[in-house]
Amino acid sequence: MRRNPVIRFPVIRFPVIIAAASATALLLAGCSSDSGSSDSPSSTSKAKTTTAAMPPLDMSQFEALPPVQAPAAATVDCSYPSAAGAAKTVNPPSSTGVSTEGTVTVALTTTAGPIGMQLNRAEAPCTVNSIVSLTEQKYFDDTPCHRLVTSPGLQILQCGDPSGKGTGGPGYGFDNEYPTTAYSANDPALSLPVVYPRGTLAMANSGAPGSNGSQFFLVYEDSVLPPNYTVFGTIDDAGLATIEKIAADGDDGGMGATGGGAPNTPITVETAVVA
Repeated sequence: MRRNPVIRFPVIRFPVIIAAASATALLLAGCSSDSGSSDSPSSTSKAKTTTAAMPPLDMSQFEALPPVQAPAAATVDCSYPSAAGAAKTVNPPSSTGVSTEGTVTVALTTTAGPIGMQLNRAEAPCTVNSIVSLTEQKYFDDTPCHRLVTSPGLQILQCGDPSGKGTGGPGYGFDNEYPTTAYSANDPALSLPVVYPRGTLAMANSGAPGSNGSQFFLVYEDSVLPPNYTVFGTIDDAGLATIEKIAADGDDGGMGATGGGAPNTPITVETAVVA
């Protein structure tokens, strides 16, 4: 059985960017601060962490995501090996004859408003297959979005762990897809940041192979990350407006050096439905 590691984001340092962009204390499947232990900064007060005084990051110095290649076949086979840390009991998705064509719409109803997601099978068929399966099994229903980051260079809302701790998954894992697969395995560019544009929907992972699970992040402003986080769709305008409302109130800073924390205005996915 694979064990889900505690998920922490690497810190990316840009020599030409001042501390404001240390921004990019990046990690997208970070664990929360020890289940609300007494030494957590958020355990005694809700400190509003925002970045209003921080200058924006010049995105022109970073490369764009690589082009999405046309699928080589109409279907692929996927692998979803067992992993520890299941936050809710579900069945793994079907792994054979998975479509690489078309899109799927998933509608999230949240306590803060609607978030519409369009999943793109051509980008990440195995990821889309898993998200659709989890949605149909109601895995995401009544699930908090446990992490918000508002730093210039990393502005995301992270969801998908029913435990709300940032360590839970569906009991299986799977490998990265686009954009990671657009590079050769030893390409140095895999460690260089690229722009994940506003409206991107991507998977969180621990950095270990096969550590994708159920946690995903929604990019509400252009963000920079190494291309090691699977892109599998986009967020609609209503969804971006919902996330921006949450982001405006900041986070509690509970994630420390890895960036962000629990949203000061809690947001819970009440239902997720394949439209």
